[in-house]
Amino acid sequence: MSSTAVVTQEEAARPADSNTQGKSAIQAISQGALLPGVPSFTAVDKQRRWMLEHMAGAFRVFARKGFSEGMSGHISLRDPEHPDCFWTNPLGLHFGLVKVSDLILLNHAGEPVGGNRSRPANAAGFQIHGVLHKMYPHVNAACHAHSKYGKAWSTFARPLDMINQDVTMFHGDAQAVYPEFGGVVLEREESLRLGSYLGDKGKLMILRSHGLLTVGQTVDEAAYLFTLAERSCEIQLQVDAAAALGIEKKIIEPEAAEFTFKMTGDPVSDPLCGVWIGADCSRRR
Repeated sequence: MSSTAVVTQEEAARPADSNTQGKSAIQAISQGALLPGVPSFTAVDKQRRWMLEHMAGAFRVFARKGFSEGMSGHISLRDPEHPDCFWTNPLGLHFGLVKVSDLILLNHAGEPVGGNRSRPANAAGFQIHGVLHKMYPHVNAACHAHSKYGKAWSTFARPLDMINQDVTMFHGDAQAVYPEFGGVVLEREESLRLGSYLGDKGKLMILRSHGLLTVGQTVDEAAYLFTLAERSCEIQLQVDAAAALGIEKKIIEPEAAEFTFKMTGDPVSDPLCGVWIGADCSRRR
């Protein structure tokens, strides 16, 4: 028989021990058993297959969310055995049709060295993603698409405001704005300028008049952060429309935003938010 504990007013007023001190973000947010993180593998080929299945799953999710726009958009993923190479999608293949067998392995010179070589990669995608993978060791995966609300918000060339709990995953140096627009990124000079704006702590970059770009230590993390950034842009536009009518907009205090960022925005918990990728790619090869 269960019993009900009664909390007195004195106990309620007494300072409680911290539930977060000394804990990782995923430990702090788990009440009871701890969710598993990224699995370990006994062979690199098994690790690569798992990673590429999740990458293909991310494309399916992007397709269902309407992130496809013609031949624009790309996801990249650093190879676990050859860190100077990364996998990406072929040019002109709809996100919803991408399979593991369609993915292309490029080296940092942009040459196809593995995977499906029957189709070309996106040249602009190589310029953007190649620089990011080369400049930043923490960028194992990167996602870029011309999604509706991301494009709309990018016209302001402004960072997202900390107006709700979820957007605090992009608090502080976790988001950046690339304030220039020089057309399709086909020149190395512009890709280097673009890459320099992300920074060592960057997770999201808003590209002026272009769209959104997210990065992560896994493709699950980068893809989840992209869906979060897109929804955050939608919410920001709605909130600003209401604010234009005279309704006060409340910004989260910096201390609260920083605490929430630390509790929700680490490389372990972000991929777990993207568990839908694993569910999708386990059914579709």
